[in-house]
Order: sequence, then C-alpha cells, then structure tokens
Amino acid sequence: MCQLLRYGVALSVALLSLTANADLQQQLDALEPGTTFQLPPEQVASLALRVPGVTVSCHPDTVIDGGGQGNAVDIVAEEVTLSGCSVRNWGRDLNELDAGIFVARESRGVVVEGNRLQGPAFGVWLDAAPDAIVRNNTIRGDASMRPNDRGNGIHLFNTTGALIEDNRIRQTRDAIYIETANGNVIRGNVMADLRYGIHYMYSMDNLLEDNVTRGTRTGYALMQSKRLKVFNNRSENDENYGILMNFITQSELRGNVVTGVSQGQTAGVAIDGAEGKAVFIYNSLYNTFEGNVFAESNIGIHLTAGSEDNEVFGNAFLNNKRQVKYVATRTQEWSRKGEGNYWSDYLGWDRDQDGLGDVPYEPNDNVDRLLWKYPEAKILMFSPAVDTLRWVQDTFPVVKSAGVADSHPLMRIPADLQPEH
Repeated sequence: MCQLLRYGVALSVALLSLTANADLQQQLDALEPGTTFQLPPEQVASLALRVPGVTVSCHPDTVIDGGGQGNAVDIVAEEVTLSGCSVRNWGRDLNELDAGIFVARESRGVVVEGNRLQGPAFGVWLDAAPDAIVRNNTIRGDASMRPNDRGNGIHLFNTTGALIEDNRIRQTRDAIYIETANGNVIRGNVMADLRYGIHYMYSMDNLLEDNVTRGTRTGYALMQSKRLKVFNNRSENDENYGILMNFITQSELRGNVVTGVSQGQTAGVAIDGAEGKAVFIYNSLYNTFEGNVFAESNIGIHLTAGSEDNEVFGNAFLNNKRQVKYVATRTQEWSRKGEGNYWSDYLGWDRDQDGLGDVPYEPNDNVDRLLWKYPEAKILMFSPAVDTLRWVQDTFPVVKSAGVADSHPLMRIPADLQPEH
C-alpha cells in the first residue's frame, strides 16, 4: 500500500508539472504582440515562442530544462526577444540540430541576449533567420563529451545581417560557426577551450573584429570565403594555428595580434616535430595584411599552394622561431609604397637614418628549404658545410630560389604595434 502511495505521489507530481508547463505554454501563446512576459522562478520544460514582437525574460531562479531531447527553446516568430534565462539539458543529436535556443527562418529580427546556456549540442542555432542579434550570452558545452561530438556554441546557417556580440563561449566544438552566411558582424566575443574559435565556410562580406581566442586548437579558421574584414582580433596561446586561411580571397586582415602558437597539437596530444603557426595561408590570394603582430610562435607565417599576390606591409614579426616558411616558384615582395615590415631578427643597417633597412630582408633561402625537406639535417645548422652553402647562394645569385623579400624592412616597431607590458 505504501509503495502504491509513493508511486501515486510521484505520478501526481509529474502530472502537475506537465499541467503547469502546458498552462505556461498556453499563456505564451495567448500573449498580445509587443507585450512583455517574465517566466516564473522555477524549473520549466521546453517551450516555444510563437507570438511576434513579444519580449520574454526570466526570473533569476528560472531554469528552462530541455529534458535531454530536442530544443529547449524554439523561436518561430519575428521580433521576439529572449533575455536573462538559464537554459540547460537540451538534446544531443547533431543531425537533428538539437539546440538550447533554435531560431527558425521565419523569425526575422530576433534578439537573444544575456542568457546562460549549458548543454551537449548546439547552443544557439540561427536557421536562415535574418537580422538576428545574439549578444552577451554565456555558452558552455558538455566537457564530458568528445569535442567533435559536441555542437557549436553559435551556429549561423544561411543567415544575413546578424550581430553576434560580446558572448563568452567555451568547451563547445567551435565557438561560432558561419556557414553560407553573408553580411554579418562577429564582434567582441571571448572563446576558449575549443576546436576552432571562429569558423567560416562559404561566407562573404563578413566583419570579424575585437574577438579573443585562448587555448583553442585553431583560433580563427577562415575557409572558402571572400571579402572578409578581419580587424583587431587576438589569438593567445592557441595550439596549431592562430589564423588559418584556406581558399580566402579579397580579404583584409588588419590590427590582429597572434601570440604563442607553439604547441603543434592534435586533440590535445603534442606531435613530435609539429609546428605551431601564427598564420597558415593555403591557396589564398589577393588579400591584404597590414598592422598585425605575429609573435612568439614556432612560425610567423607559412604560405603554400599558390598563396601569391597578397599584400603584406606594416606588420611586426616578433621572436618567432622561424619568421616565414614559403616555397614557391615566384618571389613575393612584402612591402608597399616603400613601407615593409618589422622583423625582430633583421641584421641589416640604416645608414641614412630614414627608418628603413638598407638591404632587403629575405627570410628563406636554399638552406632553409633543405632543412624543411630533411629535418634531420638541423644538426648541421652551424657547421662549415651550411656556412659554405649560404656563401655560395649569396655569391652566385643564379642558384638562389624564389621566396619572400621585404625590400624596405622597418628598423623600429610601429608605435601602434608595440607589445603590451
């Protein structure tokens, strides 16, 4: 009898909870457009916002619990605002696009602001919903899962006119994923402990500025995209790449700071001989690099696979173990209108005191290429044989290979690129 009573009490509580949530959904569906509604200070189940123009906020004690399935919040109306909510425990099926907050494509002008999300799949999914604002949210993935099995913190699919600003994201797969999404602004986000901080695929005319990545495997993965403006971002101690560019054209990278890319890891496991690269540029042409700092990394810039005709000037390359790695058939001039870059290992002179080196800076030669091809030869780095090879290529330029040349190297770091103390 007591056992039956306990089951009866549990069933009654469950029925009351279902009834309460049904009543809550009915209240939300009955709202007039343009009204404001606060969710009660308790745990509530998944809900949908279907009335245009409403503002839904949460009491500090409100928790929206997805029950481990599907989306915790569905937004399916225009001009809806959701703010100040704690959202957790939504589904984990990436194929079904399970998300903490799912914004449907008919939901123009949605604002998702000041929420706290923690769960296994996607945090916020914008499904071709134009003109969305996702701002000042804290998003955390499920650290018990393999990184590749987690969802992205914020995912833009075919979205235009979005503002993704001042979010804090960690332990998801990628923090912000931009897929076939044009004309968006990604600004002021802080991202850590991820595969990629920001990941672009097939996206055009986006502005990426004032973001920070820390301890990711790749800070900024820019792929198959055009006309990106990448301004004033930071990559701090990311593992493999600070900035990875793959098939990027007609883009501008200005004022970015990349430091401490030196591990060369995959999935958190150090690889013997791997090289951490501040910037890796693969088959990317007609881009401009100006006013950036690439510092304290294994390699400053690595260019390959036809990455030519890029403008590189006014940058500072500081204390990288190897400033440039580049093998190609055509020499690349890295200065513009008499302005080159600052190189911390430049050994030239400035006799006329105009602030420019009198001899070009040429970071790669035949000896460098020999050591890239046969790394075991590094034990001969300071031997008479290597010194002789360098003397021969300088004395007989006919044997000199194409590479990077900075004809006007800067003797001092530009004032606006001075490292912070």
